Amino acid sequence: MVIKWIQKIHLRRGALHKQLGISKDNKIPVSLLNKIISAKVGETIKNPSKAGRKRIKVTRVLERRAILARNLKKI
Repeated sequence: MVIKWIQKIHLRRGALHKQLGISKDNKIPVSLLNKIISAKVGETIKNPSKAGRKRIKVTRVLERRAILARNLKKI
């Protein structure tokens, strides 16, 4: 299965890590991604994991990055 659509999209590498305050060496927990996706835009959520910032304000860009990260983890 060839996945060429990933190469065509414009990715900002490390943008989600930087936005969440998690270093690039550590993986982003799936529980955090799910919590970001399930929250509404404008809400402030508590980070369920110990990595990164404790409180995170959900924006539309953050939500879209989290959705993409969760989908790419499945590949």
